[in-house]
Amino acid sequence: MIGMILAASIMCAVLFGLGVFQLLLAAGAPLGRLAWGGQYRVLPTRLRVGSLVSTCLYAVFSLVVLDRAGMLSVLPGQTARILVWVIVGLFSLGAIPNLISRSRPERYVMAPLSLFLSGLSLVIALG
Repeated sequence: MIGMILAASIMCAVLFGLGVFQLLLAAGAPLGRLAWGGQYRVLPTRLRVGSLVSTCLYAVFSLVVLDRAGMLSVLPGQTARILVWVIVGLFSLGAIPNLISRSRPERYVMAPLSLFLSGLSLVIALG
């Protein structure tokens, strides 16, 4: 249980950081080389919207992992138990485009981060 709580805490901290990063991208910060294929220094409008959606998803993911770890109780029944497996899959699959990206920063920063989040969510799912 302590391992799951620690994994959930670390995961939420990383997701918070990623959420801030995505909000900066949405606001026009010149950090686009690290995201969305690395094609743009400053994201176009459609990708800025995508960054806002990502921020919302990170918040939902945080609620799910905190619920699954027993740190919150906001989801009914076994919902968190099921959804955390979806999160494992999303971060595992999300590593693939980062690994094959033309953007070196995306390959060397975001791919390992996706795999790290996948591992944390797996610890939570198995807990």
